[in-house]
Amino acid sequence: MSNRLEATTPPSYQYIDSTGHLEGLISDLRGSDRAGLDMEANSLHHYFEKVCLIQITIGDNDYIVDPLGDIDLTDLLAALAETNLILHAADYDMRMMLSSFGFRPGRPVFDTMIAAQVVGEEALGLVTVAANFLGVELTKDGQKSNWAQRPLTERQLAYASDDTRYLEPLADKLEARLAELGRETWHREWCARVVDQAAQPVRRDPDDAWRIKGAGVLQPDQLVYLRAIWTWRDGQAQEIDKPAFKVLSNPQLISLAEWCAANPETSLSQGPRLPKSCTNGRRYKALRDAITSAKAAPEDEWPKRRKGKGLPPMEDSIKSSVRTLQDQCAVLGEKLELRSSVIAPRAALIGIARNEPTTAEEIAEASGLMNWQAELIEPIVKKVLHA
Repeated sequence: MSNRLEATTPPSYQYIDSTGHLEGLISDLRGSDRAGLDMEANSLHHYFEKVCLIQITIGDNDYIVDPLGDIDLTDLLAALAETNLILHAADYDMRMMLSSFGFRPGRPVFDTMIAAQVVGEEALGLVTVAANFLGVELTKDGQKSNWAQRPLTERQLAYASDDTRYLEPLADKLEARLAELGRETWHREWCARVVDQAAQPVRRDPDDAWRIKGAGVLQPDQLVYLRAIWTWRDGQAQEIDKPAFKVLSNPQLISLAEWCAANPETSLSQGPRLPKSCTNGRRYKALRDAITSAKAAPEDEWPKRRKGKGLPPMEDSIKSSVRTLQDQCAVLGEKLELRSSVIAPRAALIGIARNEPTTAEEIAEASGLMNWQAELIEPIVKKVLHA
């Protein structure tokens, strides 16, 4: 295609951290039909997430925009909204662009990760997909950078520019494969759904947030401590604007909750080893108060154990139908060289078995599947539930 696909080509980009330098980028955007887009946030280093870099590639021109600089992004965001955007794993980026800048795309988004799923790829990371379709070797070296720190190194900026540098040729390759398989409409619908969902406000059940990995095996007398300690940790993390795991890790949280339940009369100083920052001062006192509060909670206020992980409960009467639907979707998946979960995840099949829909429209309504998925499995549903 061009020397841009050679992994050895040194990165070249324009770094923009002031409003006055945006004019060329905006002009380039308005003169182009599409652009590759990515962003870097600071979630690994701060509690309060924000966009720290915006990477844009238009043809052979790579730009890195620094929103933390002295810069007004109004005109840039307006130009982006009028451009067909290419992203890899668009969901998080779209959510962050909306929460940080109020940005919503005004034209269709082409998600290369979704395209890779639809054409049957197993590994979906940009490094692997770019290697498989373009023969490009990208690096993961910058993934854990603190993107809020300034100045950024040349190595960090080179990593950031690579995230968009190959999106246009990658989209071309994937678009051709989608057309070959006749799956362009599948991809378009999936991308539209991702963009739409990213624009919806996130509603979290307060009783879900503290149920971290490992909590499912705890008993109610342990869960009451876990909830209290998690709430303490969340407050401390907000106070210092650091990720919660930098206050206390999830395994440490679980271990401490188990110890508290087994040793309710023992001083915290005799408990599991804690990070030095949690062993004295206001933070230590707040932790002791949280544990004391949990200890005093009446039994009828203890959290209940939960079974499963986000899947709807399944009645015995539909278990056989769900298993058969899963088996049939697996057969179809092998034929199409798709994972069965891409065709229809188990939760969707439970909804289908429970409601026994007869048309593709009813299948989509009962399961939350996209139209293309519902149409794909309509013959299976009729065979299994209505034969």
